[in-house]
Amino acid sequence: MAALPRRSALGLVFMCCAFLPLAGTAVHVLGDERGLGPEFDGIGGLSGGGATSRLLVNYQEPYRSQILDYLFKPNFGASLHILKVEIGGDAQTTDGTEPSHMQYENDENYFRGYEWWLMKEAKKRNPNIKLIGLPWAFPAWISDGENWPYSYPDRTAYYISSWIHGAKLYHNLDIDYVGIWNERSYNKKYILLLRYTMDKMGLEQVKIIASDNLWEPISWSVLHSELSDVVDIIGAHYPGTISSSNAKKTGKKLWSSEDYSTVNNNVGGECWARILNQNYVNGNMTSTIAWNLLASYYQELPFGRDGLMTAEEPWSGHYEVQSPIWITAHTTQFTQPGWHYLKTDGHLEKGGSYVALTDGKGNLTIIIETMTHNHSACIRPPLLPFKVFQQNVTFQLQGSFKQIEILKVWHSKFNYDKKAKFFSQLSDIKLANGSFSMPLEVDEIWTLTTISTGKHGNFPEPPSSNSFPKDYRDNFNVKTPPFSEAPYFSDQTGVFEYFMNYSDPGDHVFTLRQVVTQRPITWASDADQTISVIGDYAWQDVNITCDVLIETANTGGVFIAGRVNKGGKFIRHAEGLYYWIFADGEYKVTNDLPGNTVLASGKSGTRAGKWHTLTLGIQGDVAYGLLNGYPLWKDVRVVQPCRGWAAIGTHGFELAQFDNFHIQAG
Repeated sequence: MAALPRRSALGLVFMCCAFLPLAGTAVHVLGDERGLGPEFDGIGGLSGGGATSRLLVNYQEPYRSQILDYLFKPNFGASLHILKVEIGGDAQTTDGTEPSHMQYENDENYFRGYEWWLMKEAKKRNPNIKLIGLPWAFPAWISDGENWPYSYPDRTAYYISSWIHGAKLYHNLDIDYVGIWNERSYNKKYILLLRYTMDKMGLEQVKIIASDNLWEPISWSVLHSELSDVVDIIGAHYPGTISSSNAKKTGKKLWSSEDYSTVNNNVGGECWARILNQNYVNGNMTSTIAWNLLASYYQELPFGRDGLMTAEEPWSGHYEVQSPIWITAHTTQFTQPGWHYLKTDGHLEKGGSYVALTDGKGNLTIIIETMTHNHSACIRPPLLPFKVFQQNVTFQLQGSFKQIEILKVWHSKFNYDKKAKFFSQLSDIKLANGSFSMPLEVDEIWTLTTISTGKHGNFPEPPSSNSFPKDYRDNFNVKTPPFSEAPYFSDQTGVFEYFMNYSDPGDHVFTLRQVVTQRPITWASDADQTISVIGDYAWQDVNITCDVLIETANTGGVFIAGRVNKGGKFIRHAEGLYYWIFADGEYKVTNDLPGNTVLASGKSGTRAGKWHTLTLGIQGDVAYGLLNGYPLWKDVRVVQPCRGWAAIGTHGFELAQFDNFHIQAG
């Protein structure tokens, strides 16, 4: 029997020689004589819910490709097996809105947004990556304006099936799985119609995940209805490593189809390490998907920095590779979907867990974690503190693994007193008669494997962090835009996209246009006004200029704003300084987005169908506004907020255009 010595104070040391079993060692038997356990379905990340990858597309090369490599390139970084994306529905779904491919019934556009691009980039790096689509929100036409996607389930089924078909037709992307409605009610008739519609469209290979909420009542429904014939995966969100008895009775694969949701510092890495192992050990879940894939949205939006890594500064090129990337690699670089878990208990005697997987061809991977998780950062759901102690363990390999003589070793150690070390390759373990012993310390993760292709990928250090440019302008004159969104604008209600204005032969042929004209079937608490934010949340004194075109006669209106202090699911309550003009010739200045607190108002002479230039200046606690270069109002007192983003938007869900946007800050 071989043993691994304790690491010395000078570092982690492995010696490839035989040792007697360590005192107090617990023995764990790993074999396949009784057959194999459940099939492993992979580890994934979620882009969406919503707009969590928004800023990634605006990175310049080579930094954008480097970020993508850390996420998707096999044997490099996270090496993800699964990419799950939001099927955009034009509504706020946590940190922003993502555009729909069918904004009205006779509209089909499979080039809006960046999720198509992201899926293709993932496939370039890993052709075997699995793709999942899930809706959070839906355009209004599906339910004739009701906030309920099941009023006409045939429309909803066609809408989702068209997205899957369009992915293949326009992007050569095969969607592997589709969900129902994120963390909301499911409808049995709709699920049956979705299966029927996909089959009629030649999408028989697409599997259905339900219901992307809790284990119940979907598990009960699958057990007691015809849903058993059409639901392939029972997917729950933030299950706390536990699955329900009904879910297990269904005989379906069980997934944690959204998990993690934790700041990506070392504590977040600890939470993720525990989840990845114990979702299977405690709950028999064979796949875990992290929300979110990449923290690529303004940090002050809800759940800032909750991605597996962070890329929130495309203007500087700076990004950060954090511990969850390397914790993921401990599993993903040494397993693949289609492998099988071994039948083991998986619990360590003094806290922590282990899983063992095989490809059925002689390869074996063991992942061990000893995370304490005495941290409130593990919040969805809250994880109670529990004790993990130093311990010695012995693994005895049996069956087809008994002849294994060497295991490769990868190790990560969380350390709050000095710099932690992640995903380090250590000396091989030499086994004696299929056995080895090893000491385990607290807050570390080990991968012991026959796979030799693991790699701690790296690139040169990215550029240093830098704040948003204090002088920024965009005239939107992009004749063939690579994406439908303008750089750095983050839509919070409504959808602002590039537009070619054929009716304007002058200076406004290429503009940015708000295109949602009816309140969508919402998931979060969208504002009644549309708004897109941009810039640095720390901005106080700003000068914002923008050309605007109201397209809705009589009732239309647009605004520019500064010091906007809320976004995401809190957008309805955003404060700031909003400068509005209206098609009826009025203007007003408000201290909030809904317009309840009016600071100034009067006649402007503005109207629909005519371009106007708005200028908003905020200096200290005083603001002024120009219309077409001339003073319209001044000396308006600004009490609060004291800082925030710049923004553009409309009075309601209406068409409007913006051009020649310019910010000067501080």
